[in-house]
Amino acid sequence: METTQTASYPSFETVWAALQETDRMMRENAERHDREMKKFERTMKERAKQRERERKEFEQARKKSEEDFNKRLGEYINFFGEVSEYTIAPMLCEKFIELGFTFPRANRNVSVRDKVNNLFFEIDVMLENGDIAVLVEIKTKLTVERINDHIDRLEKMRKYADLRGDKRTFLGAVAGVVVTDKERYYALDQGFYLIEPAGQNLNITPPNGKPKEW
Repeated sequence: METTQTASYPSFETVWAALQETDRMMRENAERHDREMKKFERTMKERAKQRERERKEFEQARKKSEEDFNKRLGEYINFFGEVSEYTIAPMLCEKFIELGFTFPRANRNVSVRDKVNNLFFEIDVMLENGDIAVLVEIKTKLTVERINDHIDRLEKMRKYADLRGDKRTFLGAVAGVVVTDKERYYALDQGFYLIEPAGQNLNITPPNGKPKEW
């Protein structure tokens, strides 16, 4: 005769206690995870703030360094430009004789201030005789923009001369210590004489074709 055994199940109290323990562990894990995430977020925010402070400090230091450099460079360029004017100006009359021009006068820093006709401009060096005047712009570094500025200066000179009954012909020349091929070709194509230092001397290149007259 066979004997039937009845399965043994845990009591309700045991199951309930297990569920409560599981719930407690899950809450603790969730709270610990939440604390760790908040700590991680605080750490990342602090690092982000630190990086931003460092970035701002670096940017301020870079900006100050750049401003100091630009100031020193500007002072150097201005000084070098003045030296260039004093060096080049006295030699111009002599060098233009080789090109067939005679200029008894070389005036530096000619300034025109015509408020009535709104004409304001300055000329670094102006070579003059009774019939022709050459307006010379002297720069340490010659650029296309500065060449265009000199074209505008000559147009103003022509207008100013016409208003005063001055019938002389005006020619243009640009001088540069630093001149690239781009600026060199551009100046010559605009009908300018190009003046460049050559050791202790000057070299004047005539424009391509006939010099432009104003």
